[in-house]
Amino acid sequence: MDGCQSGVPTYEGDLHVVAAAHHIVKALGATKNLSDDLRKILIDLDSHLSMITSNIDSKGGRGLVDVEERLDQAERKIMRWETDPMMIWDSGPKEASDYLEAVDETGKLVDGLRGLSVHENRKQKEILHRAMNILQMAMSRLEEELIHILVRHGQQFEPKHMYSRSIRKDIVYDESFISVEDEPIKETSSRNYSNDESGECIVDLVHADVIPDIKSIAKVMFTSNYGPEFCEALISVQKEALEQYFSFLGTENLSIEDVLKMEWTCLSSKMNKWTWSMKIIVRVYLASEKQLCDQVLGGLGSVSSYCFLEISKATILCLLNFGEAVAMGPHRPEKLLRLLDMYETLACLLRDIDTLFSEEAGSFIQLQFHELLERLGESAIAAFEAFRVAISSNGSLYPFAGGGVHPLNKYVMNYIRMFPEYCNTLNLLLKNQHPGVADQVTEPDYGLDASLLTSCPMAYHLRSITSCLESNLHKKSQLYKDEALQHIFLMNNIHYLVQKVKGSELRLFFGDEWIRKHNAMFQQHAMNYERATWSSVVSFLKDDNPGSSSMSKSTFKERCKGFSVAFEEVYKTQTSWSIPDPELREDLRISTSLKVVLAYRTFLGRNLAYTDDKCVKHTVEHVENSLLDLFEGSSRSLRNSRRW
Repeated sequence: MDGCQSGVPTYEGDLHVVAAAHHIVKALGATKNLSDDLRKILIDLDSHLSMITSNIDSKGGRGLVDVEERLDQAERKIMRWETDPMMIWDSGPKEASDYLEAVDETGKLVDGLRGLSVHENRKQKEILHRAMNILQMAMSRLEEELIHILVRHGQQFEPKHMYSRSIRKDIVYDESFISVEDEPIKETSSRNYSNDESGECIVDLVHADVIPDIKSIAKVMFTSNYGPEFCEALISVQKEALEQYFSFLGTENLSIEDVLKMEWTCLSSKMNKWTWSMKIIVRVYLASEKQLCDQVLGGLGSVSSYCFLEISKATILCLLNFGEAVAMGPHRPEKLLRLLDMYETLACLLRDIDTLFSEEAGSFIQLQFHELLERLGESAIAAFEAFRVAISSNGSLYPFAGGGVHPLNKYVMNYIRMFPEYCNTLNLLLKNQHPGVADQVTEPDYGLDASLLTSCPMAYHLRSITSCLESNLHKKSQLYKDEALQHIFLMNNIHYLVQKVKGSELRLFFGDEWIRKHNAMFQQHAMNYERATWSSVVSFLKDDNPGSSSMSKSTFKERCKGFSVAFEEVYKTQTSWSIPDPELREDLRISTSLKVVLAYRTFLGRNLAYTDDKCVKHTVEHVENSLLDLFEGSSRSLRNSRRW
């Protein structure tokens, strides 16, 4: 009996041990909420246990036959699709499931056979080699299927929810000021702009229904050690899709040389598109791409981050290169607002970038974003200073015709009316430019007390700019030989300054005291004009003998002639002068009329005895009506006046 027991084949005891282990692995694999890594380990262990069982069976003459039969079944399912022009996942879920099962079975057989010693077993070598060829063929097919699914079910979207605030017409500085137009500028709040676009808007770049299919392909390919091939296919398709979308936004891949050679009109358009595209690419497209990578590869450690970086880095670096080129370029005044747009865009995207590229591999993108932000800030400050220098140094050889509002004044005031939109950013960038205001409020809220707004760094620099402008305008006024026209010019231009400040958010930064002071200034120039123009004209109407009832006829005739000649000369000259603002023009006409017409009426009233004489060339009504022709900007004489 004892002899019989010792003769029992030892592999039967081994089979019991392996079967028990196999049972435990199966039970663990059925447990819910397993991580993908642990599930993969259990699958690999299951494959090895199956092969051990087969190897033990082979000692009894049965194992390799079972392995070969399993491989035959898997091969038939896989090879069927090699001659079928249809795509597997287009044929229905059952076909896809059957194919994946066959591939999974082949992978298990390969793993199991690799775990056994094949050096002395020719048959095992042949089966392993055959299984590996079948598996490689299946992996190539899965790559094709993956690419087909990604392309067919990729979803485009239009960025209707995001638009740039800088759709305004550019105000361009040049010596001729041909481009300056005094048009209403739509003003928006930088706070509203930031809030509208502050959050992510994640979309499905690939239809949600096919995500499980992509994950199933990923699972089989990674289990079969074909993860790099899966990543390569995913990166290739998604990178191309991102590049196409980048082109759809109208953004080009430009070299630094191309940007530096670009004319301002074209560059301005590109900078505007950049601020728009950067926010959409980062907050919408890349955020959505990151979600897709995490959905498909989230359980595979750093693989998801690697794929996302490879998909996105070329486009991000293209955007960063454009920003670098802009920051390197000449610091022209008209670039200031566009630079501020770019700076604010990057500043509000830093947190997004730090989140998207949080892995060490993407740290270089974080670094480049932060460095570009600093350089754009420096360029904005340089452009701001260039703006101030351009105002101070703008010279003229000839006086501005008609004494109206000078184009330099229009350019400066229309430009700085947009500065309040960038209040917080300008305060941040300018706070260290002048030590005297460095400790003032750096990020004022529009709800703060007015005194805080008027003392912030931006307010200081605004007043400094207008001070430079006023100084330049005073120099330009000296080009007029006529003292009265000097005052008309200064009255027009200071009044324009005041109106631009009063009619915009600039009022919060200049303050009521500045407005009162400058109101008094242009009113003083109006009084000086009246004195310089009409004192000599009205002097002909003075009564040298106030006590007498009338002057002599000869004196009356002489005074009438002198007044007529002087009045006609003023009329001929000053109808060509210009007061563009209708209200200001009307006010000055009324003020002038009160002085001149009243003096003329009194003069004629005191000398009624001579008024029928031909020496009275102009009636009171003629004089009063003629004054309404002044400051229209087109020269005329009383002979062709519409008033006669």
